[in-house]
Parts: sequence; structure tokens; C-alpha cells
Amino acid sequence: MSKELLNALDALEKEKGIKKQVVLDALEAALVSAYKRNYGQAQNVEVDFDQNGGDIHVYAVKEVVDEVFDSRLEVSLKEALQINKAYEVGDTIRFEVTPKNFGRIAAQTAKQVIMQRVREAERGIIYDEYIQYENEIVTGEVERHDHRYVYVNLGRVEAVLSHQDQIPGEEYKAHDRIKVYIYKVENTSKGPQVFVSRSHPDLLKRLFEQEIPEIFDGTVEIVSIAREAGDRAKVAVRSNSEGVDPVGTCVGPRGERVQVIVNELKGENMDIVEWRDEPADFISNALNPAEVLNVVFDPQNERACTVVVPDDQLSLAIGKKGQNARLAAKLTGFKIDIKSESEFDNTSSSEENKETVTDQSIDNN
Repeated sequence: MSKELLNALDALEKEKGIKKQVVLDALEAALVSAYKRNYGQAQNVEVDFDQNGGDIHVYAVKEVVDEVFDSRLEVSLKEALQINKAYEVGDTIRFEVTPKNFGRIAAQTAKQVIMQRVREAERGIIYDEYIQYENEIVTGEVERHDHRYVYVNLGRVEAVLSHQDQIPGEEYKAHDRIKVYIYKVENTSKGPQVFVSRSHPDLLKRLFEQEIPEIFDGTVEIVSIAREAGDRAKVAVRSNSEGVDPVGTCVGPRGERVQVIVNELKGENMDIVEWRDEPADFISNALNPAEVLNVVFDPQNERACTVVVPDDQLSLAIGKKGQNARLAAKLTGFKIDIKSESEFDNTSSSEENKETVTDQSIDNN
């Protein structure tokens, strides 16, 4: 070993930010293992690295005892006193046992330790870089796919897009550039693992922030999102500035603003509705494009209601396979039961008749 190693460690500290002492501590521990492995020794040994000259010394550490049972770990008091008359039972003595050809082994070990530390440092740097993008949207390039993931190159790391995070029916071809939402970054033993999504509701939120300055600066606020990725989404917005129309701001002239987002999501339909303080008004808006005549809340359940719509708009309110009603329920947080006007009137009349009959029975008694 020579000062070349010390120079290399100094360079690593400057270029990679890897502390010199951290590498030296790891190197000494690795050299102890290398010594025991290459020389079949099991005794207690220590390795000292001379930071001035670059020399390495191996020492066997033995305890001073009255009677020696294991010469690899112990030295007699009599022998210890011949070395130094100040030694007592219980003291430890270091005997240098550096092999003549240990320099070659040390050089190989040093190379392995340094490479490992460099890899760990680079992983740490990449993790620190991408953890900042957690819960954010980024653009990546599709590289490949297998039965588990689509792999997306984000620059210094390969992110994974699972089946459940993909938009149903969307194809991902090599070299396609797509926008993805980073929802989790893990620092694993194999390096940073980045998980991305195209179906996450917050991807939609970040797209609105990118395309609509008023949302980015807080003039218009997204209150809630309900999304069935690849098909349809509902977004509830409100204005934090008097005189600003939140829905019109998001839609843009001739729908240009929202169309950019729709195109990015390959045609996903977008309903933008105004959030209202009054639950009945908010629920009515959430069922857009259907007209709502009345919202009747369940006295037994404060988060449940019956929505009355014109007879000819019942199917529109419910939507294809119940999608409009389902998304409205997710958006508002209410359990919504939709009834046509005639059905609601008939139900109400039946209940009134039952109450009248009951009252007459009581009077007769």
C-alpha cells in the first residue's frame, strides 16, 4: 500500500462527498476479515492504517492471564512482564502479525471496499434526488416491460409502473415519453426504487397545476377528485378570489385548457364542477350533466341522501353502468340514492298513506 490510496480517498471525498474516515473504518474492518480468511486465523486481530505513510499493520490482540488456555487469544503474565513490567492480569497486548505478502491482499480489499462505498454513495445521492419528487409529476421515457412492470427511465433511475398504476387500455411502447406521478421512493439494498403511476388521482391534480396558472398560484383550488382512470373523472374546484369563475378558469376558452389534460390522458372524459359549502348544492353540481330537482338527506345517516331528478334524466344521472352516480358519491363523500320524480312522489305518497292509516287505527282504539 502507498500514498496513492490516500490520494484516491481524498479525491473521493471531494468528488463524491464520501468521508475519508468512513472509508478507512470500513477498510480496516474488511482487512480483518481478509486476514482471517486468507491465513486461516481465528484470533482477535486489529488492523491499523497509517494515514501518513499509507502502510498497513495487522496486530493479534491477546489478554494477559495467569494460565494460558488458548495461545491465540491469551498471553501469560510471565511473558507479558518480559515485554513490559507494568503489565497486569486483564491487560491486552498487541503483537504485530502482518504477513509479508499482505500488501497484495490489502490492495484488492481496498479496491472492493472503495467500489462498494462509491456505489452506496451514488445510491444515496440518487435517493436524495428523487425523494424530493415524491408526490410530484415528472416526464420519463418508456424503456421496456415485463409481466410485472413497465420500466420508465427518469434520467438517473429506472422507475416501475405496475399494472394497477397503468391506465386501462393504454399502450406503452419503447421510447414513448409519458408523464407519471411519483407516489413512493424507497431506499433498498439494491438501490433506490421509484414507483410511479398513471392512474393515481393526484396525477390529475398535478396536471391541472401544470396547465392552469390559477390553480398553481392558489387563486382556484381543487377540493376533491374522483377518477376512474382512462374513462372519466370529476374534479371539484372553488375560487379563492372574488370574481373568478373556477369552472370557466379550468375549462379555458373553447375548452382549450382542459383539452390539453384530456389529450395527455388519452381521451379521459373530464367533468369540472364547482364546489359549494351547502352539501345539497355540491351534490347537485357533482351529478352534472343531469338536472337535479331536490336533495333529501337521510335523518338516520348524515352522509346519505336521496337525489330526485326529472323522469327523463334518470339514466343520465345514474350514468353508464352507474358511473356518474358512483363518481359523484366519491367526489362528495355522500352515499347517493337517485330516484326519478315520479318514483319519489309515489314513494312519498305511499309513506303518507301508511302514516294516515296508522293514525286512524290509534284514534279508533
